[in-house]
Amino acid sequence: MNSRERVLAALNHQQPDTVPIDFGATAVTGLHASCVAALRAHYGLERRPVKIHEPYQMLGWLEEDLKQAIGVDVEGVVPPNTLFGFPLTDWKEWRAPWGQELLVPGAFNTTTDAGGNVFLYPEGDVTARPSGLLPADGYFFDTLIRQEPIDEDALNPENNLEEFGPVTPAALAYFTAETKRAAATGRAVIATFGGTGLGDIALVPAPFLKNPKGIRDIAEWYISTAARQAYVHAIFARQTAIALGNLAKLHAAVGNSVDAVFICGTDFGTQCGTFCSPATFRELYLPYYRQLNAWIHQHTTWKSFKHSCGAVANFMDGFVEAGFDIINPVQCSATGMEAAGLKARFGAKLTFWGGGVDTQQVLPFGTPAQVREQVQERCRIFGAGGGFVFDAIHNVQAKTPVANMVAMLDAVRDFKAS
Repeated sequence: MNSRERVLAALNHQQPDTVPIDFGATAVTGLHASCVAALRAHYGLERRPVKIHEPYQMLGWLEEDLKQAIGVDVEGVVPPNTLFGFPLTDWKEWRAPWGQELLVPGAFNTTTDAGGNVFLYPEGDVTARPSGLLPADGYFFDTLIRQEPIDEDALNPENNLEEFGPVTPAALAYFTAETKRAAATGRAVIATFGGTGLGDIALVPAPFLKNPKGIRDIAEWYISTAARQAYVHAIFARQTAIALGNLAKLHAAVGNSVDAVFICGTDFGTQCGTFCSPATFRELYLPYYRQLNAWIHQHTTWKSFKHSCGAVANFMDGFVEAGFDIINPVQCSATGMEAAGLKARFGAKLTFWGGGVDTQQVLPFGTPAQVREQVQERCRIFGAGGGFVFDAIHNVQAKTPVANMVAMLDAVRDFKAS
């Protein structure tokens, strides 16, 4: 099997020849820039500054030589603009607080305070209020909340829809060219078109807007999902209508060269619980997810990708009912998320894209032997009969030992299904 055939077999719940691997294809399956540099050094690749394609999490771009060294089977199509609203163009050098020399987009404009904290600006406009903060001792940006005072009598759902609109001709041309490039690699293609993330808490504060209106405070948004449901329904209904129109235009442009599409990164789980009840999920989110996925399944061959961290075992039936084909990151360390139980209950209905190794404890703090043992166990459990694309549980974080990352990758390649 080639890479695309391998991934498609897994997505169709057929046993591939080997476990397919994704690293770097999405904003939730990536590697911190420092990890990319460490792996390049380990594999003896040319030493050069790592490109930052996702500055919020400081994810590093995997160039073709590293993709081949790792053996990735998935190619990503990412949006033309970053989470801070500036394009992935005009690369320039920038030295990170931890000392790494990087390449960042030209509008990656920062200021630094007396304490060494770094501020990043929406659309790169340093005259606007900063929307991101990289602490002096940190490795990625935190969102800065810029919530205006809320007037309950004047709340207008349109204010939370400012960032959504018809896909532009320029964006269509970009996605068409990027999909063609990705398909030419021979890997499976996953596209992040944007606009379909209902209540994604990384997007609610709108770090890409200079003056976001509406409900933009994270705590206030979660309050709204319980106390202002009519307001949230109005946002989701309009956003979904816009997204359906855009999906039709995008499919007309890229066709079925895309194999999977990143729909939503809304997190419903915490380490040991959830942000809302399954009943609230069914009332507030399910109707709109169902519309999006129904259109995809009726008009395309794309598989639908849902990201949700945390203890979401009680939401899995809802994800299936909503029409999702893929669940990520499969946080097996969270309550009720044991690998064997998830595979037994949902393995015939969902593809597990992730769950390959624990990034909270085992990968950053374990030994290479412990990493190898867990990776091979997860491959055995999740990979049985297909329905598994290997990735770590969310992005691999800074300061992860390179020996452990290599042990992880070697363990996947060495795994043989019984």
